[in-house]
Amino acid sequence: MALTKEKIINSIYHQVGLSKNQSRSVVENLFEIFKQVLENNDDLLISGFGKFIVKDKAERRGRNPQTTADLQLRARRVVVFKASGVLRDKINK
Repeated sequence: MALTKEKIINSIYHQVGLSKNQSRSVVENLFEIFKQVLENNDDLLISGFGKFIVKDKAERRGRNPQTTADLQLRARRVVVFKASGVLRDKINK
């Protein structure tokens, strides 16, 4: 089961005691900050959780799996996540 933005808002509402609108505002603003940091090509480090890194991918050859036709995939930037040691330990318990 996936954790959705709405579930995060509800958790803040129930656990912290903020109103639903305040909880939604906190989550929306936090994600907006995350997006701005990554958009500026900066790394986003959340201690005890992990690091989001923007990496450049070069142009490369690809293949359409349905038609098997060769094609050129454009260069692009992707976000990569590296889990912290604390998170890796919790996952691997």
